[in-house]
Amino acid sequence: MQPSTPQLRVGMVGVGMIFEETYAPFFEQTAREPLYDSTTGPVQVHLTALVSRTGQRAARYLERQASLFTTCRNLSGSDALRALIQMPVDVVCIATPDHRHFEPARAALAAGKHVLIEKPSVLNLNELDELVQLARQQGVLAKVVYHKLLDPDHKRLRTLVHDGVLRHVNNGYCSLLEPKSISGSQFAEWITGRNPATYVAIHYWKLIDFTFGPNWFLDRITATGQRGLVGPADGPTWDSVQMQVVYRYPDQREAAFDIHTSWVNPDNFPGYVEQEVQFRFDNGVWNAHQRKRGVEVTIEGRTPGEYKTTPNHHYNAEFLEPWGQRRRRGYGIEVIERFFREVAYVEYGGPRHERPQRLRAMQQLEYNDLAADRRCVAIVQALEAILEHGAQGRSGCLVRVNGPMGGLVLYEPGRPEATILYGPTV
Repeated sequence: MQPSTPQLRVGMVGVGMIFEETYAPFFEQTAREPLYDSTTGPVQVHLTALVSRTGQRAARYLERQASLFTTCRNLSGSDALRALIQMPVDVVCIATPDHRHFEPARAALAAGKHVLIEKPSVLNLNELDELVQLARQQGVLAKVVYHKLLDPDHKRLRTLVHDGVLRHVNNGYCSLLEPKSISGSQFAEWITGRNPATYVAIHYWKLIDFTFGPNWFLDRITATGQRGLVGPADGPTWDSVQMQVVYRYPDQREAAFDIHTSWVNPDNFPGYVEQEVQFRFDNGVWNAHQRKRGVEVTIEGRTPGEYKTTPNHHYNAEFLEPWGQRRRRGYGIEVIERFFREVAYVEYGGPRHERPQRLRAMQQLEYNDLAADRRCVAIVQALEAILEHGAQGRSGCLVRVNGPMGGLVLYEPGRPEATILYGPTV
């Protein structure tokens, strides 16, 4: 009798835009053909359950893909997460709004499931510490999605930095602007009290931290922003945020990065999502602009709504291959596939008694392991505190990192006492 093909059973928490653009194409592809690697052989990936608040989008999706996912369960309501954890799943993927990541991640890790979380992983370092500890205790992987690290342009940037071609980054600028339809309709259910920087600037924080580190120290964070379009001008919901993150080298030179984000760009802006970066080095300058690197297309009555005027085919697109096969691919899907290859390697990459060594090897991958996310989560926590104070009319705050009073300490103009956000060293 032939041995059965190894499998990874997956529960998906969150069935929104990110699921449809990246996770769904991956699950559809692996439903048709297993993952394969020379160390593991073929490994089946089974989408076992979808978890969401209402189950409506999940029901529509499963109806469209009925031939692929014949046994996938649609779980919704207050008990959906508990029902998922009790199922025999090996992996839990979490693509809920950012402030809803922690609870499902904690429940899944405590139950011994491998976990993949959309960025930002969590909103503060206490939550991160707890998840990292759970993953270690249970002997499973806890990873976070940073798909921009797999963008071909960003991989080339890191290669030039790693090889010493571009030397010593001094400062930089990053911008990501999204249309009003994102905040006004797609995210309307959860957007109250949130901000675009936590949601998307995290990509650039990780890009900067991973590409140019680790031989520097996170020093301080400042931020400001605008309100009045997505929510009231005196409320807690932010239209756009401008922030600065400063690192310090061992020789005391500083590197400062300004990151601007917005989700109130005009819906008919030709770029749909407008993204650009500039990094300045001792010996060079790196400029990248999404709209200027690729295709521009106009289709009467169909752009820029149904189709984008300047699409990013590197991220995710459907292709009809020259040999007739139709596939969805791009780095947004590649990053998810890579995670499942890491899980497959841990579970099926060799003898069972060598699993601890394989687990440690995958946990040492700093591009996506939760334990390597400390500086990024520290920036998130600092930003959230600064914006909370700003919404209360107490603007101009600054957060210092690893100073004499603690790991994250907030200073407010005109107030002599400081607020300790996180005591241990970041």
